[in-house]
Amino acid sequence: MRIRIVDAFTDRPFSGNPAGVLLLDSGTFPADARLQEIAAEVNLSETAFAHPLPPGGTADWALRWFTPATEVDMCGHATLATAHVLHTTGLATGPVRFAARCGILTATARQDGTLTLDFPTSALTEEPVPYGLAGALGADPVSVHDTGEHVGDLLVELRDEAAVRALAPDFAALAAHSRRGVIATAAAEDPARGYDYVSRGFFPGVGIDEDPVTGSAHTALAPFWSARLGRDDLTGLQASARSGLVRTALRGERTLLTGTAVTVIDGELLTTL
Repeated sequence: MRIRIVDAFTDRPFSGNPAGVLLLDSGTFPADARLQEIAAEVNLSETAFAHPLPPGGTADWALRWFTPATEVDMCGHATLATAHVLHTTGLATGPVRFAARCGILTATARQDGTLTLDFPTSALTEEPVPYGLAGALGADPVSVHDTGEHVGDLLVELRDEAAVRALAPDFAALAAHSRRGVIATAAAEDPARGYDYVSRGFFPGVGIDEDPVTGSAHTALAPFWSARLGRDDLTGLQASARSGLVRTALRGERTLLTGTAVTVIDGELLTTL
């Protein structure tokens, strides 16, 4: 079985967010324990597993995502990576519909080489700053929002871009503050640089101290910054060491995430499922 490593939300290798992608020949998934073992072996923030569905249904492929430690409800960069593999191998030529734990997700290839994901918009709920969060994060929040069922993060607004870039969290302490992780964000210092807001994502509770570029987090960042900046179409920079850009378009209950991807490794899984 072929396994690919794809860098997502980037147009060049060794940047963006790498994801493992395995396209299964059968119409069912192997045992959960086997999928988790493979994801732990790949040891990237997410490994995506997909198998084709019968024609005529509401989706074309079934899709699941695993961190090295657990399965997650929603993942943007590994969905982008899976769609990239389907299109570059000729297995898909038009929009691809994925059946996932968070519902039906669609990926559409554009003529400019980008892929656009159609994801549910996160429902934001402002809440008081939890006790101990500032110490765990290493900065004082301006505001804190819960991001809802499928994302499960705390969205933490900081005073400026420099504060986001300077973060050095206590990951063990941070793991106690959300179901999945913490997204730190601030407005761009200079939008002329090509992005409107900056973020970083920390997910120690699911085995990822810092995620390079988190597509699903942008389903919360999009409504958050659209409300503040007065525009529905924005660009976010996730300022990790690898870095990556996500173009976001708020469309009511849906958020469009646009980016590019590059396959960097194409190999063979030498074990049975």
